[in-house]
Amino acid sequence: MRGLKNIFWLGTKELRSFFSDAVMVGFLIWSFSFSVYSEATGSSESVNNASVAIVDEDRSTLSRNIAAALHRPYFQPPEYIAARQIDTLMDESRYMFVLVFPPGFEADLRRGEQPEIQLNIDATAVGQAAQGAGYLQSIIDREVTEFTELHGTGATPPIGLILRRAFNPNGTDAWFLAVNSILNSLSMIAIVLTGAALLREREHGTIEHLLVMPLNAFQIAMAKVWANGLVILVAFTLSMLIMAEQVLAVPIAGSKLLLTVGAAVYLFAAAAIGILLGTMARTMAQFALLIVMAIIPILMLSGGMSPIESQPDYVQPFTWLLPSRHFMEFAQAVVFRGADIGAVWPVMLNMAALGAVFLAISLLIFRRSITAGR
Repeated sequence: MRGLKNIFWLGTKELRSFFSDAVMVGFLIWSFSFSVYSEATGSSESVNNASVAIVDEDRSTLSRNIAAALHRPYFQPPEYIAARQIDTLMDESRYMFVLVFPPGFEADLRRGEQPEIQLNIDATAVGQAAQGAGYLQSIIDREVTEFTELHGTGATPPIGLILRRAFNPNGTDAWFLAVNSILNSLSMIAIVLTGAALLREREHGTIEHLLVMPLNAFQIAMAKVWANGLVILVAFTLSMLIMAEQVLAVPIAGSKLLLTVGAAVYLFAAAAIGILLGTMARTMAQFALLIVMAIIPILMLSGGMSPIESQPDYVQPFTWLLPSRHFMEFAQAVVFRGADIGAVWPVMLNMAALGAVFLAISLLIFRRSITAGR
């Protein structure tokens, strides 16, 4: 019982220290509000406002119909250019796509032949180029199908592919980007705050004062975990309810309470990593370098930037050691798929177990560093 009191009162000291630091409070607010909004709305994996030029050597009704079908928000209004201008204008990055309709395009189609259209792509923007080519193919197939059905030509229309999007019917990128941004902020701030709080005690010389009091390493660590974790959990919850659900209109399909409980479990694991890095570093400069080395793989291998299945085979087994991988799986299941506790409890157990392991390692290193007089 005395140990719990020590953890509680030491944690209140951490809360006072945090709220007295205006820079850290401002950084926390920015990370869970403006940063989330800008990342969700400022970047997109879909084609948006792509520039298109057309070389129309056929000048037929069908070629004009295809050109008219290219419109916002996916494409800018197409501009007509001459064939000799293609290389020069693409070298100047004027157009991302250039469509070339050959002479006799419509006439060949009327005769039941299958004429070809040339599509030139500026592939320096790899994602937009690949997506845009698919969009253009779909638009051209649709227009050609309507034309052949209207005029009864003998050409075989392309096969129609009916898409059914599960959990995101309109394919809205902002839904995934907003949640991913919040989860990344959660990971980064939890690790940074707890590690910096422990290292600040060492740099200010107050860690020795704490150790001569009736406190042990576990109580010191847990006080920093619950104090910093509470602040971050409140910020995470408000960000999900206000920024994600209200401002960005991200529907939370599952239980909000379950999401908050899962976030609390993950915060324990992330804070344990922060304490581990704080005990390994001797100065803030070393801690900053360790943060860079740790945060990049934690975020990149969590499954938020690319699915785990798409990562190299030799990397995938190591992702099981990252609590962020399990939390990303948990959060996406609850937010988008509406999963209940029966579906996600193994993931929550993995997060708690990894957090316990990281905390045990950090306490072991902490005790050894104190014994060695560091």
